Amino acid sequence: MQSEMYDVVIVGSGLGGLLCANFLSNEGYSVCVLEKNRQLGGSLQTFVRDRCIFDTGVHYVGGLEKGQALHKIFTYLGFMHKLKLQPLNEEGFDRTYFEGEEKFYVQSIGYDRFVKNLIADFPNEALAINTYVDTIQHIVKQFPLYNLEHGASDFISDMPMLSINAAQFINTLTQDLRLRAVLATPNVLYAGEADKSPLYMHALVINTYILSSHRFVDGSSQLERLITKNIRNNKSKVINRAKVVKLEVEDEQMTKAILQDGREIEGKLFISAIHPSPTLDMISSNMIRKSYRNRIKSLENTASCFILNLVFKKNTFPYKDHNIYHMSGHDAWGAINYTQENWPHSFAFYCCAHSKATEYAENGIAIAYMRYDEMKEWENTYNTTSEEDDRGEAYQKFKVEKAEKLLDRMEKLFPNIREQLHSYYASTPLTYRDYIGTHDGSLYGILKDCNDPIKSFVAVKTKIPNLLMTGQNLHTHGVYGVAIAAIKTCSEILGHGYLIDKIQLANEE
Repeated sequence: MQSEMYDVVIVGSGLGGLLCANFLSNEGYSVCVLEKNRQLGGSLQTFVRDRCIFDTGVHYVGGLEKGQALHKIFTYLGFMHKLKLQPLNEEGFDRTYFEGEEKFYVQSIGYDRFVKNLIADFPNEALAINTYVDTIQHIVKQFPLYNLEHGASDFISDMPMLSINAAQFINTLTQDLRLRAVLATPNVLYAGEADKSPLYMHALVINTYILSSHRFVDGSSQLERLITKNIRNNKSKVINRAKVVKLEVEDEQMTKAILQDGREIEGKLFISAIHPSPTLDMISSNMIRKSYRNRIKSLENTASCFILNLVFKKNTFPYKDHNIYHMSGHDAWGAINYTQENWPHSFAFYCCAHSKATEYAENGIAIAYMRYDEMKEWENTYNTTSEEDDRGEAYQKFKVEKAEKLLDRMEKLFPNIREQLHSYYASTPLTYRDYIGTHDGSLYGILKDCNDPIKSFVAVKTKIPNLLMTGQNLHTHGVYGVAIAAIKTCSEILGHGYLIDKIQLANEE
């Protein structure tokens, strides 16, 4: 079988892989992106049930207003004006509810508004709230690349900051349990753990949403389609149903990707946009030291989740222009350590934005943490578009039982939700593993640990000179974090600062 040759071969068509392909093909490189599944985009994928579009992983996005980083990146790539977006409520894009209490607490867009509204809810805590905001803004400034700026380091200029614990920091600010919980609410967006999650992760995540918050109208897959179109217009390729089983190394250089169907894709440069652990499984070369393999294999991944995709009866469930986080108590960090008796400890709820529906929601998504170890009975089964195992009656019963327990919890906030439902569809960590391709169904890849921050970092460069890494496992996740990681990866090829300058120049025209 004749092989194909490219300047750059990218494994994985998630946002990181696609952005790298777009950046590099813009510069004249011939690029080939290889995706094992039928659908492209990783967490950008959508699916349809009962004529409703559901997002799989991207439920809202920050940093998309003019002058902000994502807006600049997508403007440079030429499609910012084509995105269909709906802004979230400026007065409260996130709302925290405590079970049994009628009042909700808001996190608002814009730092001045954020502070003003929180102080209105907690008038005796102005010092704590202002200290929190000042610290968040200070931390963000230590990451020049996240602000599309040049700096002494592409990543961080204050290394000791990596060791500050987010939960401990928040707890030192105030003795008010409600305020602690409200400030810690964003830990859901990085699967935070009280004894491990670093403050810098919290700061980078919440900052993007305080700057601006939007939902993709009619699904996040529009972003994948726009980037893929750019890549193909640049005479490069994005190939689905192309599962890589081996990455071959000869004479201390990676030379080809060998696909499950026998095809060989040769390249001068290679980028892995998938989790580092399965990447290493494809490489047999002793250039990857055993100590490095063992370190990567030993890294803990973030938790997974149980998702309830809800279809509402027409004109019954009012559309919510904000995100909802509902807690059973005042411990915002406790949800991830649930027991079988108290699951779900809490849940997040997002309405889906549609161009044809404004006053009422057509559908919504409820998410609760779920550990992968609950899947042990079925973990050797796989359901994708190319293969489908029957997980059996026990698995279906498990999903129904969990769905009903989550609906019981949701009724505490939405008393009529069962009457408003037309149907629902449940997914588990196995669904996330199979369709999104994350390791062990992990929501956000490798867990960052403030107790040993260097261990959990994955470098862009590897011991194989022409193999680079990208994606959510480098530093942070989400559309914002992965876009920054793609710039960092491509900078190893194009030169440091090159892309930042081009992006900034494109936004001056």
